[in-house]
Amino acid sequence: MTLDQIATKLAGLGLPGIILVILAVSSAGSNVAIVAALTAMGGPFGILGGIGLLGLITVAGDAVSSYGIEAILKAIYTERSKKESVRLLLKEIKDLPISDELKLKLTNQLSPEVSTGSEASGQPRTVEIVEE
Repeated sequence: MTLDQIATKLAGLGLPGIILVILAVSSAGSNVAIVAALTAMGGPFGILGGIGLLGLITVAGDAVSSYGIEAILKAIYTERSKKESVRLLLKEIKDLPISDELKLKLTNQLSPEVSTGSEASGQPRTVEIVEE
């Protein structure tokens, strides 16, 4: 399975897919955290709805071990940006429980013109108005 195929499948899940990938990587074999997340993601169907996502954990784990979390998240957000608002995805990235460095890389992947915070945003600009 290629990275593009994995990203397409995980992107279809939206934010829960991103959280599931991060949870699968960070749990390091702890099924309790994954079961709790699946119950929550199952929504009104509870654990039964969440069990439908169990197969995805295997795909996510294999993908992360093959490509790395950074490559997976970049591919997922690139795929999602084709159908969803980049502004909302940037806000979502800001709220993810990941390192600031990875957040910056994901933000730059989606919107390279976004400031890294080194520029002063309140400085006035000079605008020339030309009458014809």
